[in-house]
Amino acid sequence: MAGRDSASLLVGLFLLFHTWRVWASVEVNMEDRVEVFRGAMAPIACIFTSSDGIGGVMIQWFYTGRQRIYHQDAFMNSMERGTQFTDRISVNRTAATGELMLTISDVQLEDEGEFICQIKSLSDGIGEGRTQLKVFEMPEIPSIEGVQTGIWVTSNNPSKIGSCEVKNGYPKPNVTWYRDNTPLQNTDDGVNVLTLITTESTQLFSIKSELSLQVVEEDKDALFYCEISYLVPEGTRMMETNRINITVYYPSSNIDAWVESPKGKIKEGDTVEIHCRGNGNPQPPFTFKHGDTEMTSDSNVLVLKDVTRLQNGVYHCSALNTETFEEITGNTSVVVNYLDPAVVIPGDSVISQGEELNATCNALSSLETHTAWFKNGEEISKGHTLMLKDAVFETAGTYVCVVTVPEIEGMETSGTLSVLVEGPPEISEPMVKAIEENVEKTVNLSCHAKGFPTPHITWTSSDGQVFKTVSHKTTEDGIHSVVRFTVTSDISVFCNASNDYGTDAVAFSIKAIIHTTTSATTTATTTVKAAAAIPPKKIKKEGSGVVIAVIIICILLLAILGSVLYFLYKKGKICGRSGKQDLTKEKSNKDNIVVEMKSDNTEEAVLLGVNGEKKALSDQGDEYLDVQK
Repeated sequence: MAGRDSASLLVGLFLLFHTWRVWASVEVNMEDRVEVFRGAMAPIACIFTSSDGIGGVMIQWFYTGRQRIYHQDAFMNSMERGTQFTDRISVNRTAATGELMLTISDVQLEDEGEFICQIKSLSDGIGEGRTQLKVFEMPEIPSIEGVQTGIWVTSNNPSKIGSCEVKNGYPKPNVTWYRDNTPLQNTDDGVNVLTLITTESTQLFSIKSELSLQVVEEDKDALFYCEISYLVPEGTRMMETNRINITVYYPSSNIDAWVESPKGKIKEGDTVEIHCRGNGNPQPPFTFKHGDTEMTSDSNVLVLKDVTRLQNGVYHCSALNTETFEEITGNTSVVVNYLDPAVVIPGDSVISQGEELNATCNALSSLETHTAWFKNGEEISKGHTLMLKDAVFETAGTYVCVVTVPEIEGMETSGTLSVLVEGPPEISEPMVKAIEENVEKTVNLSCHAKGFPTPHITWTSSDGQVFKTVSHKTTEDGIHSVVRFTVTSDISVFCNASNDYGTDAVAFSIKAIIHTTTSATTTATTTVKAAAAIPPKKIKKEGSGVVIAVIIICILLLAILGSVLYFLYKKGKICGRSGKQDLTKEKSNKDNIVVEMKSDNTEEAVLLGVNGEKKALSDQGDEYLDVQK
């Protein structure tokens, strides 16, 4: 009986002990995951509760595989040497809350794994918590490259479209191909994606993905690109490559033909370009025909230079369908408009004054025309007919008819009509007929005479001179003549025009201006005084040339008379002198008979002796004064 009681007591004490242990266990709380970028700092928190407090527990941190990296007790704390975390971890603690913080600096990919925080209490037992550390690295910007050659839709196997590559990411990035925003996956309908994964020496991943596709004609306009998705601490991010387009080859089933230039209507002389284009790629070789004639062309362009109306018609271009081997054809029409040279009826004409002339101008054209008549660049009439009534000399000239096609810019032709008006000459009235000019100056006179036949012009003067012309030019309506001469005296000059029908004349009056200067004569006696200088003045003289000639003749006669008297004196035939009687009391051997000559053009008076010698007044002395008395 006593044995059974003792056993019951022991069992009760055992159960009481274990119940107390459950009540007094250590509690440890940790995050399931901590995510950081490579090279960043990773804080891992460990929060525990124990009745022994922070000072009554032993703390240990373990890395995957139970590798201890840190331990701490009431007396000391230390980091384990020789681990990958040595010198890169630190542990902070808060005594009041029982919170521990393990901090890992410069996190590397190999740090990824499970971290265990173990709390051992002397009275409460052992408690553990676990946190999974995840490390991330953003990949580089992805690249894409499309094939450079064309892809035929007739190929039996999928053709390579391009390749995408993304480098140095962690964890492994994912690559997805798109065609016009539609994702492409490996299927049995001609889509094949090949992915190559490379682990770099840094443990980062590089991905290269190649897309092969059974292309169709519609793919010629499709845009292909890659989408890169990768994990980061916040979740998932994505990047896209540039869009690429591929060259798709497919046979033509239809051909279009058109006139590329000129735009609008075509006229003779233009250069015409006819283009052909198939709806396939690449363009097939084309053959051009006009009727049954095969034309030489450059690729898909036919050039027709300096076209004429003979090149009107339908032009065909044809090619071979490389899939069905059937000939396909396209065509276009060419219409060449024309405008023949203008024909003027009648031709160049001669009419008399007062008569009438009607002329017509026509040009054959494929389009409606417009006709206008011009003279001297000014429009004078519209329509095909030109009517000239009551002709005068001003009617003469060249008339131009211009025929244009309003629908085509620059399409025009022209004809000319030369009209001459017969009649006696008519001299155009000069603007100035009376002229005053200095003597010895040159004068130009011009005269314009109208008439047909072309007048003959002569120049004459009032004193019977006939001048030679310096310019003689025939104009459209007559003749223009210029004469040049030197002014010597007052004169009238006549322009005389004549032809088979009559004459006409016009007179020019020329007044000569003479400049004279009068100066005083100084002598040796007091009876002659020097006169003040008189400024030159203009003196108009009528018939000055005749006066000058008379003066010269008189001087010559006086000189002859003086010579005769002197000769008789020497012979003693006058004044009762038999041989050597003196004419005066003094200096009978001197030639004392003098004549004073003055000229309007000299400042010095000259004495002319009877023997013809010239002597200055200053050299004569009293002898000159005696003769003057």
